[in-house]
Amino acid sequence: MLFMTIAEYIANQLFNQGVRYVFGIPGGPSIPYLEAFRATGIEFILTSNEASAGIMAGVTARLTGIPGVCHATFGPGATNIATGVGGALLDRSPVIVFTSEMDDNMVNRTTQMNINHQKLFEPLTKATYRMSANNVVEVMESAIRLCQEAYPGPIHIGLPSDIYDIEIDTPATAGIESEIRYYNNNIQKIISLLEKSRRPLMAVGLTAARLDIQTELLAFLDYYRMPVVITPMAKGLIPEDHPCYAGVLSHSLSDYLEDIYEKTDLIIGIGYDPVEYNYESWMPDVPLVHFDIMETDMPSTGTIAQYTGMADEWFSILKNLNISSLIFEQAVIKGIRDEMASVFNGFTNHFGPAAALKILQDELPEDAILTADVGSHLHLIGQFWQTHGKGKIIMTNGWSGMGFGIPAALAAQINSPDATVICVTGDGGFLMMAGEMITAKRYNLPVIVIVFSDGELNLIKVKQSWKNLPPYGTNLYQGDLFCADTFLGIKVLRADSHERMRKAIIEALSVNEPVIINAVIDPEDYKWLIVRN
Repeated sequence: MLFMTIAEYIANQLFNQGVRYVFGIPGGPSIPYLEAFRATGIEFILTSNEASAGIMAGVTARLTGIPGVCHATFGPGATNIATGVGGALLDRSPVIVFTSEMDDNMVNRTTQMNINHQKLFEPLTKATYRMSANNVVEVMESAIRLCQEAYPGPIHIGLPSDIYDIEIDTPATAGIESEIRYYNNNIQKIISLLEKSRRPLMAVGLTAARLDIQTELLAFLDYYRMPVVITPMAKGLIPEDHPCYAGVLSHSLSDYLEDIYEKTDLIIGIGYDPVEYNYESWMPDVPLVHFDIMETDMPSTGTIAQYTGMADEWFSILKNLNISSLIFEQAVIKGIRDEMASVFNGFTNHFGPAAALKILQDELPEDAILTADVGSHLHLIGQFWQTHGKGKIIMTNGWSGMGFGIPAALAAQINSPDATVICVTGDGGFLMMAGEMITAKRYNLPVIVIVFSDGELNLIKVKQSWKNLPPYGTNLYQGDLFCADTFLGIKVLRADSHERMRKAIIEALSVNEPVIINAVIDPEDYKWLIVRN
């Protein structure tokens, strides 16, 4: 048997799982854990806000497949980090979040910074634990397993302030058995629906992207040609120039896809997670066959058949489609794509978000990593950004919390140090996480943060216009956002025209340091390009 302190054991278990970073802000009780992380070879990344720590842990998990880890102290630290933890829950990222908690003598007392962390994190996590000397091994094993099981998500572990130096023995354990689930799949019903279909439409979603089934999906579409729509977080799974690719649901100009819906006789959901966009929000009144790795809630009406199993099983069953009878109108799909692109390009003759994004696309390497914050600009990025089968788009669409873009970019740069990483954010999202620019400077992370500055919460303004209401509560500031050529010691490049935008991007790419591009845009494009959902 090997004796370790609880702090040492936690650090050792995380390192053995491949964890190399813990994100957060320390408190007094967390000092021994930070020392244990350092001794083990895990770097503690200090953030400016605990919410950023949760986001960075979630993005780290997405990029590496290894659980992301974050930390916060009592009370306000825990409530701050909860925003990032919620993102891990609804964006389906395996994360372990540690918070300091009062010791047993004080946990139920009235005392400074004390709230019940278990109740706080219960609705935001798959499970929450309070660690003790008696359950350390069980809690760590359970947390590591549960955070990665379908659907992946966050696990919270509360660390009482007085247990870090307790020595425990760490005998080899058999681990905790995964729960075996049995599903009542009605395969005959599914086969019958597939055999009858002549004009199926495939909808690919977040689970498919997380499982990275691109090879299997493209091989299937080589033989069984049908139009394909994707949810925003599945962006990049199928190349935008693929003959079957129709477009992205719920994002810019997605109403053009209705020409395809009108002809389809069956929707085939492939790893489609309704956390992004419910089926009933868009699909026509036709049968639905839904394939996923776990059962999920479905619309309450209509003909629906679910199959729960692994991806190779999905494609095996899908071979029951009658290939000789499938009607595939590639010209219709291409026509829709071309028309959408034509409308988008029609807005690039003045300096608005469409022009700024087009210039950015032209100047970036094809394998760049783009993080997109929440806001009107995300709708344009989701539909029109070209991944070329090489680059990555990182966004939040299950949680959809503003302020995601900057910490996501920092995490992407930390985990992919040689990559070109760009964040596109609105000025509202930037203001929420502006303090993280000093984090970029502290760790010399050469991210390029492009702020679409229009002085307003434009997406809310657009939604107010749908209700025939005047703008209210959406004005952020008057004049220039930065009023200087540096922010927290970081260079700010102003771009208020096509030429200056291109010049700013080229300059930002030429230096090995963080840069902010203040893209002062005309926001009028949005009211024409965003679709009412």
